[in-house]
Amino acid sequence: MEVLVTGATGFIGSRLVAGLQERGERVRIVTRNPQRARQRFPQAQVFPVVALAEAVEGCTGVVNLAGEPIIGRWTAQRKQMIQASRAGGTERLVQAIAQAQVRPQVLVNASAIGYYGASETAVFTEESPPGTDFLAQVCRDWEQAAQPVQDLGVRLVIFRIGIVLGRGGALERILPPFRVFLGGPIGSGRQWFAWIHQEDMVHLILTALTDPAWVGVYNATAPQPVRMAELCSTLGQVLDRPSWLPVPGMVLELLLGDAAQVILTGQQVLPRRVEAMGFSYQYPTLAPALRNILNAN
Repeated sequence: MEVLVTGATGFIGSRLVAGLQERGERVRIVTRNPQRARQRFPQAQVFPVVALAEAVEGCTGVVNLAGEPIIGRWTAQRKQMIQASRAGGTERLVQAIAQAQVRPQVLVNASAIGYYGASETAVFTEESPPGTDFLAQVCRDWEQAAQPVQDLGVRLVIFRIGIVLGRGGALERILPPFRVFLGGPIGSGRQWFAWIHQEDMVHLILTALTDPAWVGVYNATAPQPVRMAELCSTLGQVLDRPSWLPVPGMVLELLLGDAAQVILTGQQVLPRRVEAMGFSYQYPTLAPALRNILNAN
């Protein structure tokens, strides 16, 4: 395959590019920083953002992971950047696909479980309605921007991605208290934590790229979400550290800014459609996932 990846230098994208190259696929990258991308992925073909149409032409599949990071304070300007980088970036990508003489067969487009809003009691599946907060609006617009690609004869797969666990990312930001024996439940401890191991996330994308049976929206989460108290307890066990000292929400807000609400509120999201497709998770439960990640450090 000849696969175009946007957001290739991000947490998911960098591992995806490596996974594609390990399988012998040819990779194209569109990025705002071509020099850094070439240094990081010397075997990939790198295009600047202004050459998006050229990058799309003739590729087999496209994976769209680009988006402004949500970590930090959400000023009005920052919110606009978060929105524009996702919905606006996807609109430009679909326009480039429309202009291509040889179009890709599939677009795998990122979204997020923020689509559903937050709840301590509700269970969300792919059939659940959207929420009403800022992140839900971002996700709705993001997904809507990708929809027209279907009218071009391109198969569309949208993954509503949970909190991805791996070396780095969100997990790295909540580890410091545990490493110094000050870990414990974050916030109320009752909020849901819908997660997925980075390797399973990449495997999902690779599967969707190659299997034409995958069409539509899928929750990219592990089949067993946990409450925050269980996450922290399991994290303490894996690290052989105590998990008894509650971590106030304000501490997480200092680390993540307004994005802390993603972890402090949460939602119980189930990957019903992923399971119906017979996808085999390498890490369906939390403890083995954390042991793999933290032992890899």
